Amino acid sequence: MHALVTGATGFVGGRLAAALARDGARVRCLVRDRSRAAHLAAAGAEVREGDALDATSLRGAGDGIDVAYYLIHAMGRGGDGGFAEREQTAARNFGRMAREEGVQRLVYLGGLGEPRSRHLRSRHETALTLAAEGPPLTYFRSAMVVGAGSESFRTLYHLVDRLPVMVAPAWLRTRTQPIGIDDVIAYLRAAPHTPGAGGREVEIGGPDVLSYGGMLDTLARALGRRPPLMIPVPLLTPRLSSLWIGLVTPVDPGVARPLVEGLSTETTIGDPSGARLFDVEPTPFAETVGRALAERDGRPGAG
Repeated sequence: MHALVTGATGFVGGRLAAALARDGARVRCLVRDRSRAAHLAAAGAEVREGDALDATSLRGAGDGIDVAYYLIHAMGRGGDGGFAEREQTAARNFGRMAREEGVQRLVYLGGLGEPRSRHLRSRHETALTLAAEGPPLTYFRSAMVVGAGSESFRTLYHLVDRLPVMVAPAWLRTRTQPIGIDDVIAYLRAAPHTPGAGGREVEIGGPDVLSYGGMLDTLARALGRRPPLMIPVPLLTPRLSSLWIGLVTPVDPGVARPLVEGLSTETTIGDPSGARLFDVEPTPFAETVGRALAERDGRPGAG
């Protein structure tokens, strides 16, 4: 199999490119800045420079490709309000390139839940554009991804690490089904070979339905600490929450805002039929937390 991976210098894309290479696939990585992709070339991937916002730079990226993974989104780069238009342009350019150059399948990773916030809505509209413009699309809709490089997980980690007592905005009661990065990669790897997965949505999540407050408690216990004392503050808006997160954690406020908007939306699986097509048994949350912490600390047992 010959696979094209976009977003290959990111948290999910880098792991996926490495996993596909281990599977024996020929991997081409599309990156905006070749200087940041030396590790991909060293691992045997073909590195191609291009920007999905520039249709001409994509020419030839799909030549000989069987499956293309679209892992591009504007998290943290949407402060000017124009990110949704840019995401649509990028998806349109990429989908058309893939169709015109004979790519057989597109795979996209988006988010679970009703797309109420502008960021979640934009990610869902990206999937619709890819489906309309490109070859058959497998649209994975995922809850929060747990891993050492996940911005969402980093946010929770630093909240537990720095705050024995914290204000508790309403989104800490939101239900979700967090999924480990290893399981996400397993779904992505299997997509091209799974009958019935083309042209449909696939909702994926872990086996545990938790609140974000419950996730903080589990993370605290994994760190050998007492769960933080939470003081309810029901009127803390997403904007104020993102500023608060920016103050007490190293997460960029530009990234924190769309994260909080996502945390305010329930992300639980409503239709499990798509996930049943795959031979993936999702890992319990406590175990994924252990793997993420082990990887973060460089200890054995990292996934």
